[in-house]
Amino acid sequence: MSAADRCALRYDTLLELTSTEHHRWHDWFIEHPKAWAVPFATGRMATIGGVVMHIFGVELRYAQRLLDQDVTEWEDLRQTSMEDVFELGDQARGQLVHFLTTALEAELDRVLTFKTLTAGIVSASKYKIASNLFLHDIRHWGQVATVLRQNGFADQWSHDMLLSSVKM
Repeated sequence: MSAADRCALRYDTLLELTSTEHHRWHDWFIEHPKAWAVPFATGRMATIGGVVMHIFGVELRYAQRLLDQDVTEWEDLRQTSMEDVFELGDQARGQLVHFLTTALEAELDRVLTFKTLTAGIVSASKYKIASNLFLHDIRHWGQVATVLRQNGFADQWSHDMLLSSVKM
């Protein structure tokens, strides 16, 4: 294996890291149900639960695009309970894993053009879209962790990859 190959942050590593975090958050919210309703922003992300729904809803919709499926309308995502939202997350993750484990190299280079809810019309390769899903996930979970700590929920684990169980 070349140094470049060893230094590349691969999808399987990111899948392991983010999937482990999803499961830890699920268990943490079961122990801290009041955290689900902590205020966060406005609109569909008004609460922590709304942010989690956003994370998983975006992953589902983008995984569907990657798989050339019909994209679920945002309004059709009606999960309201914590369990329903995490079930949606598992469904979305399954579709993302399916794409990442079956897509041919040429498929990753294919450019999709689509309308987003907030950024208008976007064109990007499937490789860029898949990569962005991980960054989107990690960024929003970092915001969730920070807002929860600011609201007295400081009993979390370290969220850093360096301190995770991921082997590299």
